Amino acid sequence: MRLINVLLLVVCATLLQGCFTLAATGVGVAAMSTDDRRTFGFQAEDENIEWKARFLLINKFKDAHVNVTSFNLGVLLTGEAPTEDMKKEIGAAIKEIPSVKSVTNELSVSGNSSFTSRSSDSIVTTNVKFRSIRNGVFSPNHVKVVTENGTVFLMGMVTKEEGDAAAEIARTTSGVQRVVKVFEYIDKPPGK
Repeated sequence: MRLINVLLLVVCATLLQGCFTLAATGVGVAAMSTDDRRTFGFQAEDENIEWKARFLLINKFKDAHVNVTSFNLGVLLTGEAPTEDMKKEIGAAIKEIPSVKSVTNELSVSGNSSFTSRSSDSIVTTNVKFRSIRNGVFSPNHVKVVTENGTVFLMGMVTKEEGDAAAEIARTTSGVQRVVKVFEYIDKPPGK
């Protein structure tokens, strides 16, 4: 029970005050990857952005189905919005969240996807991640994989070679219809 209370307190504090509360308490640090090119602060802030975005979406845009993925303060929006105006409003609202440096709005204007479609997308994401293990070019921890309606979105801080390898793995995975790179390119991996 104490653990639940602590976690609830951390979530509430994070929503209200930003990543400093999370970092100061040390809670959540174990869930962060040491094999990540982002600092622990940026990893925490990305989580904070996602929580704030979910809260905003629940309260303002109940008719839309929106997935929010943040990486290195860049936000990817996938899912569905019922109108073009709502799609634009959602993108603008997310851009106003403190710390967000960019928004890639890939929402489609349509009705919400079905449970079957979302399940299929989850399987595709899992397969892409699984195929990335031991690929020899990039660490799977450097690439986030998001699938929406058969389209795989790839995020991360990667070299051109790493990004191309990740895209090739995704492109050749069963069920993938299209691959979209939302990478932040770096010249060379840190420490090399």
